[in-house]
Amino acid sequence: MTKRKKGMKIMLIAMAAVLLLLLIIYGNHRIHLRKEAALRLPLGQMVEVGGHHMSVYREGNGDTTLVFLSGGGTSSPILDFRSLYSLLSDRYQIAVVEKFGYGFSDVVDKDRDIDSILEDTRAALVAAGLSAPYVLCPHSMSGLEALYWAQKYPDEVSAIIGLDMAVPAYYDSMKINIPLMRTASFAADIGVTRLIPGISESDAIKHGTLSDEEKEIYRAVFYSRTATVTMINEAERVKENAEKVQNMGVPQLPMLLFISDGSGGTGFEKETWRNIPIEYIAQVEEGEYVELDCPHYVHDYEYQTISERMMAFLAKVRFASLVV
Repeated sequence: MTKRKKGMKIMLIAMAAVLLLLLIIYGNHRIHLRKEAALRLPLGQMVEVGGHHMSVYREGNGDTTLVFLSGGGTSSPILDFRSLYSLLSDRYQIAVVEKFGYGFSDVVDKDRDIDSILEDTRAALVAAGLSAPYVLCPHSMSGLEALYWAQKYPDEVSAIIGLDMAVPAYYDSMKINIPLMRTASFAADIGVTRLIPGISESDAIKHGTLSDEEKEIYRAVFYSRTATVTMINEAERVKENAEKVQNMGVPQLPMLLFISDGSGGTGFEKETWRNIPIEYIAQVEEGEYVELDCPHYVHDYEYQTISERMMAFLAKVRFASLVV
C-alpha cells in the first residue's frame, strides 16, 4: 500500500471516528432532553404573538408594574431575575418577558430589528393581561429596547431602572463574533455543551437565592436555549439597533442605572465600562446611578442592595408625580 493510500485510510478512519463520537454525543443529548422534559414545563403564562408562543411570568401585587427584560443570551430570564424580584413582589406587580429564543418561549428564525423586538414584547404583555405604563427593568442588551420604548411610546414608560443595562455607545467598539456564536449554537444543538464541566452553572445558580429545584430547571432550560438562532439574529442586528436608538436622542424620564465593575464577560475594562453609562445618565434630568463592585449580572449578586435602592427610587418618583 502506498503512503498516499495509507494516509487516505487513516484520514477516513479518523473522520469515521469523529462522526461516531458526534453521533454518540448527540444521542446522549437527546436522551437527556427527554428526561428533562418535565423540568422545562413553562413557569409562566404562554401567550400567542405573531403565530408563535412567548412566555410571560407574573408575580405580586400593586399599582406599579415592573417589567424585567433579559440580556442577550440569558437562557432562563424568569429564574435569572428571581433573586431580585422575589424581594419586590410584595409591593409591585412583577412581569418577566422571555423574548423569542429565550426561556420557555419558542425559538423562531426571524429578523430581530429593534422595532420587531419591541412590538413582540408589547404584544406579549397585553396578551398576558397587563397594561401600561410600566417601569422597565432591563439587563444588558435589553437596555436598547427599554430606551427605544421610552422614545417611541413615552406614555407607556414611567421610569427605567437599568440593571447594568446597555446604552448605545457601548456598541461603537464592541466586537460581535457571529461565526463563534454559530459554532456555539452547533455545539449546543448536538450536546457538546453537556461535556463541558460547570458550563450550565449561571451566576443565578452560583450566587442567587434559587432553590435546588429551580437550579435544576435552570440547567435544563440552559441545554435547550443556548445560542439559539433567534439570539444570533438579535446579535447580528444589535449594532444597527444601537445606532437607531442613538439617533433618536436621550429619553427624558426618571432613570436609575446600576453599574457593575465590568467583569463577567463584558469585554470592557472597568473604567470604560463605568464611564459610558455615567456619561449617558448625565444627560437625563431625572437620572441617577449606583456603582456596584460586582460582575455584569448585578441582580444575581447585589439583589438586596438593588431592591432597597429600587424601592426608594420608585417611592420618590411616585411622590413627585403626586405633587405635580
